[in-house]
Amino acid sequence: MSKIRLAHSSLITHYFKRGNTVDYRDWIGKSEETSDMLTGSPAQRMAATLNKSEVFVSGTALPPAWHWLYFLPAVRLDATSIDGHARRGGFMPPVDLPRRMWAGGRLAFHRPLHIGEKALKKSLISDVTTKQGKSGSLVFVLVRHEIIGEQGLALLEEQDIVFREAPSAQASQPAPQPAPAEAQFSREITPDPVLLFRYSALTFNSHRIHYDRDYCREVESYPGLIVHGQLTASFMLELLHENSPHRAIKSFSFRAVTALYDHQPFQIAGRIDGDAAQLWALNAEGNLAMTANATLG
Repeated sequence: MSKIRLAHSSLITHYFKRGNTVDYRDWIGKSEETSDMLTGSPAQRMAATLNKSEVFVSGTALPPAWHWLYFLPAVRLDATSIDGHARRGGFMPPVDLPRRMWAGGRLAFHRPLHIGEKALKKSLISDVTTKQGKSGSLVFVLVRHEIIGEQGLALLEEQDIVFREAPSAQASQPAPQPAPAEAQFSREITPDPVLLFRYSALTFNSHRIHYDRDYCREVESYPGLIVHGQLTASFMLELLHENSPHRAIKSFSFRAVTALYDHQPFQIAGRIDGDAAQLWALNAEGNLAMTANATLG
């Protein structure tokens, strides 16, 4: 079971306004620690969700980024917002904007984590930036994580979290982007509500955009359930491993471009050039939805 300890000074327990813009920079430096025992059950269920047959017993190495199945905060139901997320103002700054998304991230893998290992996750708000974009106010929160296992540092991770206003009906859509390169390997994935439900349950993610179709359409004006960015990134890592099975993934970075929906198939693809790999996801129209880069050992 995870144990969470929140640590911050009294200087970062508030936010203030500069002109008409709310300034959340007092949240920079806020930290949190979470410990967890890496049991086999979450990994076994993740494998089943990805239609994999591996058996996870004590000592089995976790695949890259499967630490996302652990260190999960047990937020009380009465502490959640209308969108299903935990109410802001605890670890994350109390940004008063309705849309939240995990826009991308960077991971550096130092050594594998193993089933049966006790690990510690140290999290830090590294930066908070408020901007005005074409669609209105945007708040970018950079979160840094260190995962430390029994043998020392296992991985470093940075997450780019974006809060934004709901787009108006008249808002222009971004121009579609093509695939960045010619693929050496690819796979088509047809997401459905069962896949998204399973992944939400595995990551204790109660964000309603992933399972509540009425909420998606009527409140946030999406055409369908949204595929988790983490899940798309995980599919990319699986595809990369399948096409370089004897090489270690040393680093991985990804950036969301546009949403993927449960009622439309999408494609993940990539290519390897020496120690560098480039990966991407294309939506049903063949336009870029996510891009990623990795280094191999």
